[in-house]
Amino acid sequence: MAANPLSVPQKKTIEFSASSSRRIYETAIAGFLFFCAAVSVLTTVGIIGVLIFETIEFLQVVSIFEFLFGTVWTPLFEPAQFGVLPLVGATLVTSLIAMFVALPLGMLAAIYLSEYASRRTRGYLKPALEILAGVPTVVYGYFALTFVTPFLRQYIPDLKVFNGLTAGLVMGIMILPLVSSLSEDAMNAVPNSLREAAYGLGSTKLEVTLRVVVPAALSGIVAAFILAISRAVGETMIVAIAAGQSTTLQFNPLNPMETMTAFIARVSLGDNPQTSLEFKTIFAVGMLLFLITFGLNLVSQRVLARFREVYQ
Repeated sequence: MAANPLSVPQKKTIEFSASSSRRIYETAIAGFLFFCAAVSVLTTVGIIGVLIFETIEFLQVVSIFEFLFGTVWTPLFEPAQFGVLPLVGATLVTSLIAMFVALPLGMLAAIYLSEYASRRTRGYLKPALEILAGVPTVVYGYFALTFVTPFLRQYIPDLKVFNGLTAGLVMGIMILPLVSSLSEDAMNAVPNSLREAAYGLGSTKLEVTLRVVVPAALSGIVAAFILAISRAVGETMIVAIAAGQSTTLQFNPLNPMETMTAFIARVSLGDNPQTSLEFKTIFAVGMLLFLITFGLNLVSQRVLARFREVYQ
């Protein structure tokens, strides 16, 4: 029986059609993924563009020297003055207090989870610790105002109802999971061969932890610290609720103080016209805050690139 001359071309046509459909499908998937990546990039570019445009308009009226080095911040009152140092000082004070809480406690928690806790204990403690990261910051703010401040005032009579100390302490508790989790991940990435070599030389567990594991994971630990500092600098609700609204240049955490983020939240929800100079102050402050956090992130990346250890 003679073969059907149309059977081979039909088979090739079917294979070509399936291959073409597959290429179209893969091209569509690649295009969708590119769109998702482009959305995040374009969003970032748009935010930066708005900050730059509005900040330039603000600096056309207020000199950059007065803005960066002035010590009086009263943009909503007459006579208006635009020295941002009081906001920067309050942000620095609350962030430093948060660091004094989060860095040592988070580091100690990471050391325990990585080197001392059993697998079962780690399985319970680490998720419980990370639950703190899921608590809304507004809850932290009211917790600071209604519980921590009354508790501290029993022992610190000069502590005001709104103060930077309480805001910094609670902010440190909030970012503690960030420090502990990232630091613990960095220490877990250290190969066991380094630990075993140190044990073979007669080192104790504490010596192995402090002289081998921590130095080997130093890049990840420092990066965790810097990211935590960035998170503290950019926190809004805790300081807006618990720290107060005083714009006097001071560094006493027992008194009310207003941070950069708290000022942005307060003015953006006020009655100032969007075309007014008072409203444009939030973009100038936001631009300065963006530059600070961006600089911290650059430092974090440099630290990772400089001290990162690669193990086989």
